[in-house]
Amino acid sequence: MKKIIINLLLCGITSFSLTSCEDFLQTDYNEGVDVDNGLETVNNIEYAINGTYYQLFRQYFAGNYAITIGDMAGDMAYLNGSAAHWTSINHYNVTPDDSYLLYIWDYGYKVVDNSARIIKAGKELSGTLSETDEKSLKLYMAEAYGLRGYAMLMMTNIFGKQVKVNGTKDNSDANGIVIVDEPVEAFAQVSRSSVGACYEAILNDFQQALDCYAASGTTGRGVTEYLSVAAIEGLMARTYLYLEEFDKAKEYADKALKDSGKDVMAYTEEDYKALYNGGDSNSESIFRLAIDSNNNWAANSCGNVWTTYGGLPSPKMCNLIEETDCRGSLYLTRKVSGSYTYMEGGKFYFGGGNTAYATNYIVNAPEMYLIIAEANLRGTTTDLNAAKESLLKVAKRNSAITLDDLGSTKEEVFAFLKDERARELFQEGFRFYDLRRWDEKAEVYADNLDNVSYKFTNFAISEFCYPIPASEVNAGFGVEQTADWSNYLPK
Repeated sequence: MKKIIINLLLCGITSFSLTSCEDFLQTDYNEGVDVDNGLETVNNIEYAINGTYYQLFRQYFAGNYAITIGDMAGDMAYLNGSAAHWTSINHYNVTPDDSYLLYIWDYGYKVVDNSARIIKAGKELSGTLSETDEKSLKLYMAEAYGLRGYAMLMMTNIFGKQVKVNGTKDNSDANGIVIVDEPVEAFAQVSRSSVGACYEAILNDFQQALDCYAASGTTGRGVTEYLSVAAIEGLMARTYLYLEEFDKAKEYADKALKDSGKDVMAYTEEDYKALYNGGDSNSESIFRLAIDSNNNWAANSCGNVWTTYGGLPSPKMCNLIEETDCRGSLYLTRKVSGSYTYMEGGKFYFGGGNTAYATNYIVNAPEMYLIIAEANLRGTTTDLNAAKESLLKVAKRNSAITLDDLGSTKEEVFAFLKDERARELFQEGFRFYDLRRWDEKAEVYADNLDNVSYKFTNFAISEFCYPIPASEVNAGFGVEQTADWSNYLPK
């Protein structure tokens, strides 16, 4: 695997090391911290963890690409053709040279490698510090474990098959990604681990994060742009949902809601739109990225994807939104420019202002309620009433919905829940993974704005995963391509 440079620009510092030959990874050495030799104080570790957040929220990873791919690869996104952005993913014209995949891989491993260095340095420092510094160190280590686990979860789901599929298929033995327990030195030979081993490493990181928070005597820094105990619990709930360990998914979703104090609150158009004014405007969010008017990706922002680059909800998605649903105030608003119809940003609305300043809300209360609802349907014991109550917390964004409208059988309620996840989680990057884990015969590449029409139908999407970037495979450090990945493209 390539030697990854860790760019700490958010803190005004950078570190320097060798990389393989991608110019876009090059940075200039600036006055700052050398992550190989300079993480010898708690202050330097704090600078390094803040820099790792910066890599996380870059447009190449959670700031755009690693989130957006989950929508663009599903059936709920449509591209109006005004720009070429995201067409390779949305139209399934995918190759190992795809730039989105390359950036996700490279910047995901920046987060992973930087976190691994912080964790290693933290272990070496622990026990040598004052009580106050020791607690600060444990807080930063907790965040490093959480960041590494989150980046690993995203990359495993993109470059590996869905770990569990509808209770009938277990892909734990399939190829995942490279696990980084220790920092990877330049030119070291590595290999991909199984999807199952990756999930074990992810859950271990999240548990280590919780242990470090406990040792720090805190639940986090107290602001949503940093990970917290509740954010880690929310990510654990999501991970256990993918593993189809539904009882644990419910347990951690409950904890995330309790420990965050967050709830679903917006049930009117005015209140729902107010969630997406940027920063801490989303009172339902547990963890968000630090994107704002001063730190954003301008033309490379998610806001641009869902406006001038032509991203829209597909006609199928539009048909899921009733007139009485407050979410339509964001998803269905339109403007026409020339021969193209545009959405006004959706969840990247930013109060009707510059959508480039809008942020990604990563772990949110509505997702937790939807996880609890699915767990009550699919867990060890089916509790239909409890599932419906949790589901209604989100579904009543449509003011016409009542408990009776959710269905009277497990199958009916599950069908409603699938649609509700589409409605509620649109633009949060979940649809591709939901379609795979439910083993849906998917329709992808929506090709008509006015009619529900798809280029590919009956797509066995649970069999598909994205190829490892060709430059990584060709670098010769041991990362092999997924065998026959292209055989599972839609036809």
